[in-house]
Amino acid sequence: MRKTLRWLLSLVVLIGTVSTAGAATAAQPEATAAQPSATADIKDRLLAIPGMSLIEEKPYTGYRYFVLNYTQPIDHRHPSKGTFQQRITVLHKDTARPTVFFTSGYNVSTTPRRSEPTQIVDGNQISMEYRFFTPSRPNPADWSKLDIWQAASDQHRIFKALKKVYDKKWLSTGGSKGGMTATYYERFYPRDMDGVVAYVAPNDVVNNEDSAYDRFFANVGTKECRDKLNAVQREALVRREPLEKRYKEFADAEGLTFNTVGSLDKAYEAVVLDYVWGFWQYSLLADCDTIPADAANATDDEIWSTIDTIVGFSAYADQGLEQYTPYYYQAGTQLGAPDIEFPHIESGLIRYGYQPPRNFVPRDISMKFQPWAMRDVDTWVKHNAKQMLYVYGENDPWGSEPFHLGKGARDSYIFTAPGANHGANVAGLVADEKALATARILKWAGVASATVQEDPSKAKPLAKFDRKLDKHSAERQLRP
Repeated sequence: MRKTLRWLLSLVVLIGTVSTAGAATAAQPEATAAQPSATADIKDRLLAIPGMSLIEEKPYTGYRYFVLNYTQPIDHRHPSKGTFQQRITVLHKDTARPTVFFTSGYNVSTTPRRSEPTQIVDGNQISMEYRFFTPSRPNPADWSKLDIWQAASDQHRIFKALKKVYDKKWLSTGGSKGGMTATYYERFYPRDMDGVVAYVAPNDVVNNEDSAYDRFFANVGTKECRDKLNAVQREALVRREPLEKRYKEFADAEGLTFNTVGSLDKAYEAVVLDYVWGFWQYSLLADCDTIPADAANATDDEIWSTIDTIVGFSAYADQGLEQYTPYYYQAGTQLGAPDIEFPHIESGLIRYGYQPPRNFVPRDISMKFQPWAMRDVDTWVKHNAKQMLYVYGENDPWGSEPFHLGKGARDSYIFTAPGANHGANVAGLVADEKALATARILKWAGVASATVQEDPSKAKPLAKFDRKLDKHSAERQLRP
């Protein structure tokens, strides 16, 4: 996915994966150690877990916050073939409270933050850095061990270790790639969690069928806003020569290079073609007022500034891509990536089109796409989802290909927040859906009062809003 086989073969691979996974888990007994009593200090209890080590503890009123390393197998199918250190954080409230397992699907933040489900249930939060995002990367890195099953197995192993300390109900959650991650974890280890809250999770079932995105961009927002954005995007390609000269000066000043994507010209076009997508991913309809109204008569500086603000001209330089190599690798091997049309731009102005993930991963890393991976997950969710909640934003392009629930789904829901972007959440749902979603989250976590169970409209978050702890600043990056 970018800033976004057959049936028999799929079945054979799936059966082999699941059976091998089970065998590996069964063959790998965990080390034992003398465990502190339940009344011991929480830090002592955490550090008594085999493979757990402390990086630092940070104070936060009402909580204990730990940044930790946990020793993981590079390959969960063959645990004897080496280990790596995976960063996790623990926002500790009370072992008598439920626990939320959060991942963004990228790097873990080492600043105390609370996901929305954690606030709703007033619980503990475990956050995991996704494997291969530095520093949680094996050395040397065998990139074939970066897949959704290996990452789900990381979560499963962390859960088993920490369940001994946090023995109440558990929920998993995450937004965007984190919502995808929570879904994949549930698919491979459906008995671990008591509920799943997945935000704005793309579901690219058929990688080369992306017409849903084209329909989205033809109808999102208002025609006036779409026309303004399209005009700026086109104008940036019309003025390619003078703006690329400025880009070269910017790159030289910032020390940017373009070895991975191949050239400054390719990087420039990639930035420009992300402009409309980037606006709808992180902006609201009201923000259309900030877009130049007459692109043809706008200055070069106005065109440059609006594109740099929304996308960022460093995005496709080596320095901008390096942190996200694991994402682009996964997009090009399992997750899929959108490819959209630009009907408002003459073909002669576009040289490369929407470039595939292969263009954003160093060439010494081999990649081969596995079309069965997302089909398997999609089928599983439709027929087996239990206590799963999906929240999407009406104006978020990544929601163009969402998850769907089939007849086999139980106590599971898909809601869309009106007018919301890639930051959609439960709080932004219409009143009835917000109450129902909150009530189900409380129920799954085992903390719904009798009143809420009888009348979901009474459901509210159990923890008060904390201006710092509940602050979520969206990183301006066009990946999910």
